[in-house]
Amino acid sequence: MNRRTLLASAAIGLGLSMTGAAFAQDKLKVGFIYVGPIGDGGWTFQHNEGRLALEAEYGDRIETVYQESVPEGADAERVLTQMALGGADIIFTTSFGYMDATNAVAAKFPNVKFEHATGFKREHPNVATYNARFYEGRAVMGTIGGRMTKSNKIGYIGSFPIPEVIQGINASYIHAKKVNPDVTMSVVWAYTWFDPAKEADAAKALIEQGVDVILAHTDSTAPLAEAAKTPGVIGFGQASDMISYAPSPRVSSIIDNWAPYYIERVGMLLDGTWESTDAWEGIGGGEVKIGEITDAVPAEVKAEAEALAASIGDGSYHPFTGPLNKQDGSAWLAEGETADDATLAGMNFYVEGITGDIPK
Repeated sequence: MNRRTLLASAAIGLGLSMTGAAFAQDKLKVGFIYVGPIGDGGWTFQHNEGRLALEAEYGDRIETVYQESVPEGADAERVLTQMALGGADIIFTTSFGYMDATNAVAAKFPNVKFEHATGFKREHPNVATYNARFYEGRAVMGTIGGRMTKSNKIGYIGSFPIPEVIQGINASYIHAKKVNPDVTMSVVWAYTWFDPAKEADAAKALIEQGVDVILAHTDSTAPLAEAAKTPGVIGFGQASDMISYAPSPRVSSIIDNWAPYYIERVGMLLDGTWESTDAWEGIGGGEVKIGEITDAVPAEVKAEAEALAASIGDGSYHPFTGPLNKQDGSAWLAEGETADDATLAGMNFYVEGITGDIPK
């Protein structure tokens, strides 16, 4: 073999190698950062279900990777950087506390797309945000709770005092109060998204106060497990259906359905139409679902809850409709007036009737 043949062979080999690399790069790499374990039975479990739906939809056109139980803060920035360096084309960061880390890393990797769940900062053109109107589902749960409580005491386990959680507390209380004027609500802050021991302790503390309806905005099934120890106490699935605790104490649930959003956004990246957006869908958009209302709920209460969900879904009713006052008695919404999204996105106050302060 002469020198010309050797050079030609080398060129062909290099061409084949480059072609193979190009084909390899054609497979979109999709990353997910989770705040809890995928087996939490709630928030992270449901996001991971969305990832699996993504794989089923696009098959070998994509590859997904994920990192679970990533603390919010500096650890998140490190994991995000590693994922971007590892070739991810788009990364979904699935907790509010990842907001600053997401934007910081996005500045360093302008060719990688970043999608942040439940946040509001989009500091770069490669960052999008997405959320769900969880408060819509909590209005339905509040209605069931208000009807079913025997003690007239409802408890709420909050994770962190951020607008998303405060929206849920207010929506639950407003709708419980509408159907039961004698209802009171106690709020316990767990200061965690996922810590079954802390969540169980919070539920236990509420039950010891005489609460017989527990709502939770944390990620595990621990509040339901604690409720199951005391006959007559009911609760609701949070983020995931948590059907294993049905028919009671889990009498219904709020289900976060992320699959349609993930499929849509990755599809846009595949076809070149992705752009930075802010998405906030609810019952009407299918991102918030109401889980089966069990037979532990009286038929007339079930019908009332289903009618409320339907009216929210078709847009004929808004969960924050006046007249409503703030906790201090000052006017907020006049008769028939509805809250705008900007107010909801920055909500930092309780409505009138809820006792206690929001931690700073």
